Amino acid sequence: MGRFLFTALLVAALGAGGLYAQWRFRPCDAPLLPLDKWGAPARPACNAPPASAEADAPREVEPPAVTVVKAETRRFTDRLFVSGTLVAREDIMVAPRIADLTVIEIDAEDGDHVEKHQVLARLDRSQLDALLSQNDAAGARADAAIDQAKSMIAQAESQLEFAANDYDRAKKLGAGIMAVATVEQRETTMKTATAALAASRNALAVAEADRRARDADRQELMVRIGRTEVRAPVSGVVSRRSAKLGATAATSGEPLYRIIADGAVDLDAEVPEQWIPQLKVDMPATLRLPGLDAPVAGKVRLVDQEVDKASRTGKARIALADASHAHLGAFASGEVDLASRDGVAAPTTAVKRDGDAGTVLVVNDGKVEERKVTLGIVENDDVEILSGVSAGETLVARAASFLRPGDKVRAMPMIVGAGG
Repeated sequence: MGRFLFTALLVAALGAGGLYAQWRFRPCDAPLLPLDKWGAPARPACNAPPASAEADAPREVEPPAVTVVKAETRRFTDRLFVSGTLVAREDIMVAPRIADLTVIEIDAEDGDHVEKHQVLARLDRSQLDALLSQNDAAGARADAAIDQAKSMIAQAESQLEFAANDYDRAKKLGAGIMAVATVEQRETTMKTATAALAASRNALAVAEADRRARDADRQELMVRIGRTEVRAPVSGVVSRRSAKLGATAATSGEPLYRIIADGAVDLDAEVPEQWIPQLKVDMPATLRLPGLDAPVAGKVRLVDQEVDKASRTGKARIALADASHAHLGAFASGEVDLASRDGVAAPTTAVKRDGDAGTVLVVNDGKVEERKVTLGIVENDDVEILSGVSAGETLVARAASFLRPGDKVRAMPMIVGAGG
């Protein structure tokens, strides 16, 4: 009970102190209680400051601040995105030119760079070597026949000369000295010698023809032996090796090797049909290959004029400037530079687009002005203004719906790197 009375007295004392302080020290405030009637000292006079004219005048509202940016001239490049598969520009198939021989040696592997006429593999030539030995023997026999025929010709010519002289002497002596039978016998001997000479010459011709046939056989054998060495028809990079040791080579079916001629690789890109007329040969391109951080330069090498009826896309071949890291069959993408020109640039955020047209807000003498513009190339965060805005004019950086033509604004230049 005592504690309650003490608390009540304390609260009453604090309240009375507050009333007295308000009475003495805030004379301009309305008194809470008429303390002067209860014996309190007189309240001081109120000395309130006079009301100023500025407080009575209406306060001017400051225009809103907007972020602006200058329209500037810069270089624009119109790019077309393409994608497709990496293919060999020329895929050379190397097959054996002689069949039914066994592969006994492999001299090139996948990825190897080979030169023209370099040996890639060897086939078994033992059977051909045996035929070559037979041909050598037949050739030697033909040479012996030629020598024999030449000897027989010399012998026949000697016999013919003797028989002809003997017959001439018999005719000169006449029938009074030589018997008619003797003259006829010597004539017959001469004719026989003539026939023997003709036969010897025919034998020589046959022997020489046989020799030429053996030479032709040998030439054919040498060609076949040469074909046991499988050689690269062009310089390039081996893209696939199908040859296997011990396998029987065949002229048909899977080739022993595939070679990328000169190591040249193209991107076989798919292009939407509406973009095909804009693609031209030798247009530069920038390609991105799987597994490579750095882009690879290229250029358009070929543009097909046929469009696939199902996909409505055409084909373009883009040559890689550096194919050392390209793998056939891999997916790749890139951009083709269709056009490059100088133009007036504006941030894409400053434009309200409607197809190839749009509107921007221009700040002129602190007031907002709406302009219709024609748009061109879009590159990164900028869009090309073909007409409607000139370089150097001030644009609202972000097209805002709360701004209207004629509104007054405070232009605040955009700080580069401030995130818009």
